[in-house]
Amino acid sequence: MGYNMSKPGLDSCISDTDSDDGASSRQMCDEPLHKDHEFFQLTKLRSEPSESARKAGHTGRKMPISTVKMLSGRETNYSGKGRFSSADRSHLLGRYLPVNGPWPVDRMDTRAYVSQFSSDGSLFIAGFQGSHIRIYNVDDGWKVQKDILAKSLRWTITDTSLSPDRRFLVYASMSPIVHIVNVGSSAMESHANINDIHDGLDFSMYAHGAFSFGIFSVKFSTDGRELVAGTSDDSIYVYDLEANRLTSRFPAHTSDVNTVTFADDTGNLIYSGSDDSLCKVWDRRCFATKGKAAGVLTGHLEGITFIDSRGDGRYFISNGKDQGLKLWDIRKMSSNASSFRPRISDWDYRWMEYPPSAKQFKHPFDQCVATYRGHAVLRTLIRCYFSPAHSTGQRYIYTGSHDNCVYIYDVVTGDRVAKLDCHQLTVRDCSWHPYYPMLVSSSWDGLIARWEFPGNEAVPPLKKKNCVVIEDQMFRAIYL
Repeated sequence: MGYNMSKPGLDSCISDTDSDDGASSRQMCDEPLHKDHEFFQLTKLRSEPSESARKAGHTGRKMPISTVKMLSGRETNYSGKGRFSSADRSHLLGRYLPVNGPWPVDRMDTRAYVSQFSSDGSLFIAGFQGSHIRIYNVDDGWKVQKDILAKSLRWTITDTSLSPDRRFLVYASMSPIVHIVNVGSSAMESHANINDIHDGLDFSMYAHGAFSFGIFSVKFSTDGRELVAGTSDDSIYVYDLEANRLTSRFPAHTSDVNTVTFADDTGNLIYSGSDDSLCKVWDRRCFATKGKAAGVLTGHLEGITFIDSRGDGRYFISNGKDQGLKLWDIRKMSSNASSFRPRISDWDYRWMEYPPSAKQFKHPFDQCVATYRGHAVLRTLIRCYFSPAHSTGQRYIYTGSHDNCVYIYDVVTGDRVAKLDCHQLTVRDCSWHPYYPMLVSSSWDGLIARWEFPGNEAVPPLKKKNCVVIEDQMFRAIYL
């Protein structure tokens, strides 16, 4: 699979759920959520056991219910449905974080920039600076199902997106051309326009020159008919795949648009983040207004590297070059951004360390719900995410880091609950399996590593979704 065991990396890998200074129980949130806050209550409803489960376990509201008691209660059909509720399942599975390992998935000789599970968890996509995009079949022992050699790559693969039906993959780089590949074809090797067609979708209709701008972020719409992209010319572009043409471009920010994502399954709302330090909300039903944002959210002091939506059209998180990960509620957005914010003169995150004194700076008009700190956002556009709704109730948020680790925070308390430490260079991207207690990290050291619960010396077997990826009978019982 391309992993050279003679290369350094795994011998020194450590799963570190406790920090060197005991920070696993230390508050890593600037201001933890109050128990009366709506987000606190919504997360609690998704990730805490139901009242019927508590009664079956004979446990008070403040006391946790043991796994054995919950399984026993399910056997007595406490819910009346013969199975766990989604909150009960999330409460159980959310206790078992994917912190054991790691096990190697692959290693390349170039930096890994992007890596993500498909929405159903059956596939895993990793994009490397050296032109390769690999698609792994998770259900078939992580075999390489497709090895794509990217066409007309400029600098690196900046983003990939898999269509909702998992038939097509688009990839972008620092050029206005997005390439689309049919990943459902039988050939494993995919060389551009040799044994596979890599159609080039030209986003430069409103620009001049082949390298007039680059694309940092690209996403399929929820119906798979359109692509939305954030670019280095401060704009958002929309491409109609059925008509095979660019349908709109509008200036969205005053600097690079590093990230775009959909707010929910309707596809109507889009979130964007930029080097101008602003998060913006866009209503696709109002695109005709030539780029007028539905609202602006201020709070970051430096550029925004990534945004992930909670999927409810209301809350999202963002990573910032000010070394903070922020939680937002779009109902707090305003029509205009505050122009005043403290900044560090002559500081460049691409090659300079963030001044320790600057971590105490705060935006005077910060509209975020909470800020989480501890990881490092330097050198590259490091990504962050909510943990899966199915298995954790989105109780956690997690992020890569310039210090070569993955950090997992409790979104409500702000505590750092895990630090996954094994890589030798920056972890730019990471992805939590939508159903299994499994997380995959990808790094500039070229290593794609898998973390799971529980851990053992042997590589754990992978099975179909209606089973469990691990041998433990307790997990089988939870999923069934």
